[in-house]
Amino acid sequence: MTELRDQVRERYARAATSVLTGAGAAEDGLGDGCCAPEDGLGQQLYDVLQRDEVPEGAVLASLGCGNPTAVAELREGETVLDLGSGGGIDVLLSAKRVGPTGKAYGLDMTDEMLELARANAAAAGATNVEFLRGVIEDVPLPDASVDVVISNCVINLSTDKPAVIREIFRVLRPGGRVGVSDVVADDDLTPEDRAERGSFVGCIAGALSFDEYRTSLTAAGFADVEVEATHEMVQGMHGAIVRARRPS
Repeated sequence: MTELRDQVRERYARAATSVLTGAGAAEDGLGDGCCAPEDGLGQQLYDVLQRDEVPEGAVLASLGCGNPTAVAELREGETVLDLGSGGGIDVLLSAKRVGPTGKAYGLDMTDEMLELARANAAAAGATNVEFLRGVIEDVPLPDASVDVVISNCVINLSTDKPAVIREIFRVLRPGGRVGVSDVVADDDLTPEDRAERGSFVGCIAGALSFDEYRTSLTAAGFADVEVEATHEMVQGMHGAIVRARRPS
């Protein structure tokens, strides 16, 4: 588990360094993987207006499989947490949605990504954002402290997904909600089938199935659980929107 986490950290550190040093898009530091531009992912999933709202460095570093800010229904004054915030694009977009009375947190374990995200926040003049160092299995925020949890193609990279889901439930206030983009596998694909379609650090081998995602969220206490495919990435593996709510 530690070895896999180190591989993920190293891969995304290279991506951040690629942007920080002016080498180009973050994908240049990733090589092959689920977030390469030829797969129609990353920055291409944000419309032109959204890309214009944030610094170029945040756009270049976008390596997700969806656009969680488009489905999170953020409101003025809310507190948002982005798990695995990378270069900060979703945090900065969320900060604009929740306004000056709201707050957007980004959590990432990669120092280079945190450096890039903080530089992007400074360039954007964002005063209602904070980037935290840590892992998504152990969120450094108090119980019931956020209204919305978002994430973009990150939960599939965790080696302890039940812990991630428990942490999401813990930090959400009663009535709080989840709006996550992630990679999800067809229910008939075994873990071995998923590994044949792509690597763990490439966001494929570690993905949950639709049923596994629903079952895990329900077991943690979530209500109104939805896992909806948006596009196929490789055979039987999909970009998907995951929604749920912590009961009031």
